[in-house]
Amino acid sequence: MDIETLRNYCIGKKGVTEELPFGPDTLVFKVMGKIFALAGLDSAPISVNLKCDPAKALELREEYEAHILPGYHMNKKHWNTVILDGRLNLDFIYELIDHSYDLVIAGLTKKQQQELKDLDE
Repeated sequence: MDIETLRNYCIGKKGVTEELPFGPDTLVFKVMGKIFALAGLDSAPISVNLKCDPAKALELREEYEAHILPGYHMNKKHWNTVILDGRLNLDFIYELIDHSYDLVIAGLTKKQQQELKDLDE
């Protein structure tokens, strides 16, 4: 997966914005102001930090130990770094992004969840 594919998938999700709050080397995707994905732009291969259920995060790290690592510069209990070097199935990466997005939405206030639901309606 290249950065444009990642970017297009993330910004295609409802309520998502992209920013560079940590400088020009880290692209951040937020839903309703909350981060669900961070992509390093200066690394090769690129990697993305994604939020993950803690139990699932451990399982994924064990099963894909060379490609899914504890979240770099993040709370390692709740975040994974996914290496996008072409060895993980694209649909699987999309599932990981969706999981991160869904976790963040679940943590929004009821008001924010309603605002998100009302977008584009």
